[in-house]
Amino acid sequence: MKKSVLIDLDGVLNTYDGNYTENYIPPAKEGAFDFLKNLSENYSIKIFTIREKNLTLKWLQENNLSEYISDVTNTKDLCWVYIDDRCITFEGNYSTLYKKIDEFKPWFKK
Repeated sequence: MKKSVLIDLDGVLNTYDGNYTENYIPPAKEGAFDFLKNLSENYSIKIFTIREKNLTLKWLQENNLSEYISDVTNTKDLCWVYIDDRCITFEGNYSTLYKKIDEFKPWFKK
């Protein structure tokens, strides 16, 4: 059985820049296809998004990504790892964690 990877849609797989539009999903990021294709060889991939599921499924299909995705969910399901543009890794030290939180900026705002 493959381990599960939960990937956020906006800011990871698409060209989201912080400007959310409810009925529009920005184009796929360059490299997303190859990344998901390679990852799917060893992992089961779920997409995490607050977006409407049918809109997301349509976007995945239009971008030729749907064959690599096992599910789309709006909950942070149990998985091996989460991939998100707004994550901070806890490395065992609360002092440095607080600093990371205080200074955090998503990649598209750096």
